[in-house]
Formats: sequence, structure tokens, C-alpha cells
Amino acid sequence: MDGYRKGTSVSQYTAPNLRIDGPNGSTYAYRRFGRTGTTPVIFLQHFRGNLDGWDPDLVDPISAEREVVLYDPSGIGLSTGAIPDTFRDFARDALTFIDTLGFTQVDIFGFSIGGMIAQEVALQRPALIRRLILAGTGPEGGRNMHGWTDIPRAHAMKDEQGAEDILYLFFAPTPDSQAKGGEFVGRIFTRTDDRDALPSLAVRDAQAAAAIEWGIKDYSRLARLENILQPTLVANGDNDIMVPTENSYLLAGHLPNARLSIYPNANHGFLFQYPTEFAAEVNAFLSE
Repeated sequence: MDGYRKGTSVSQYTAPNLRIDGPNGSTYAYRRFGRTGTTPVIFLQHFRGNLDGWDPDLVDPISAEREVVLYDPSGIGLSTGAIPDTFRDFARDALTFIDTLGFTQVDIFGFSIGGMIAQEVALQRPALIRRLILAGTGPEGGRNMHGWTDIPRAHAMKDEQGAEDILYLFFAPTPDSQAKGGEFVGRIFTRTDDRDALPSLAVRDAQAAAAIEWGIKDYSRLARLENILQPTLVANGDNDIMVPTENSYLLAGHLPNARLSIYPNANHGFLFQYPTEFAAEVNAFLSE
């Protein structure tokens, strides 16, 4: 038993941390809540992220209309097992988790490196995926993705990150965006009970290596996107310094069934700057 109870009224602030054992020897930590009887939305998290990093103001409105599942991949946060080495391996790990829960069709919401993993999931198991949301992410072999420039790298790779790193990496250097960032930081630290474990430095290094490999400039890799036929919502801020916004345009241009949404005065964390607006857009897209 994974401890999931149908029909309970919970949110990202209160959802318990559940665990389930996979056939690969990993024990997966996850949160599952929302409207049952709908196609579940599997959320794939950003670089060095965990369960607690998902914004309640984004996730809860989505969970009001459909079931949501947040999880830690193998070796990350409260999940046990070997940390995957590449985004292809992360996708296999995600599929193991999804299969262990018994889902036969899902929607995927991938943010940042989670969006890269989401592309691999769709390529490896197309029949499983109904719709995709790719937020703040880019295609394999895209533009200016082979490692970060010095200042973003210093913030992203810091051994112990603080609010100042989140504000720099996720929000634009404007008063309004920074203020929204401060509100986001407050929301994700509101929960004090049953918090997730912070990802280790080994996780940081493995994910960084996977991102660097994914970002090797090779436009021939873009041809793989032609095989992702699911309806896809591609979204980003207008000035993403972690995964340059031009890569969202690349995704939307090469995916056969994609639409593009760009949010103004926003950085990598646009979805946390505009959580209400983006949740509404996601719900409308998933309801089509």
C-alpha cells in the first residue's frame, strides 16, 4: 500500500509524503492529491528541486480540477536508490515510478530540467502521455544551453543555496518581479511539518552533468522533436537566464502540435511569478 486515500481534501501545504517501492529497488517519495477520476498530472521538478519547491499557488488550482502527483526521482530528496546519470535515465526512472502507481495514461508537467526529462518520457513511451506542459526548458542540442555563464553558475552550484539565489535565478531584476519572488519564497517555506529532504550535492553534480550533456549544441538532435505528437504547451518568461528563452521558441517551432506562451518581465521562474495565471492556462489547455 502506498498510503494514498481517495477523496481527501488536501493541498500542497498539507499533502502527506507518501512512499512506494519500485521494482528497480528504489523507494519513491511523492505527494498525490486533487480531483480523482481525471487524467493525473505528473510534475517533474527543476534542478536541485524537491517536493517542497512546487508553489502551492500554482499546484493547488490545478489540483482543484485534476489529480496531481509530485515526486522525487531515485536518490533525490526522500527517495532512495541510485541517482540517474542522464535525462534518458531520469525518464526511465520516471516511467518506473508511473508504472508502479499503475497509471495507464498521464499528462506531464515538466519544469526546467523536468521539461527535458518530459521530452524523453514522451519519446520513450508515447502511448502513455496524453498532453505535455514544457515550462522554462529547451530541446536537446538547443542554443546556449551547454553550461551556464559565470554568475548564474555560481548561484546554481552553490553548496548551500538561500533566498538570494532563488531570487536571482528565477526572477527578473525588476522591483515587481523581485517582489513576486519574495512572495514565492514565503509560500514554499510556509509548510513546516513533514517537509522533504534537501537534494544532496551528489544530486546537484549528477543533474548538472546531465544538463551539460543535453545542452551540447547539435541542431540535428532537434529532429527528434518531430516524434512528439502530443498536444504541448510550451511556456517561459521573456528573459530566462537558466534555459534561454530562445529555446522555448525552438521547441514550439519543431514540435508538431505545440503552442507557445511567453510571460512578460519574467525569468526562469515565470510560473511562480504568475502562478494564478499559469495555472489557469494549464487547466484550460488540459481541458481541451
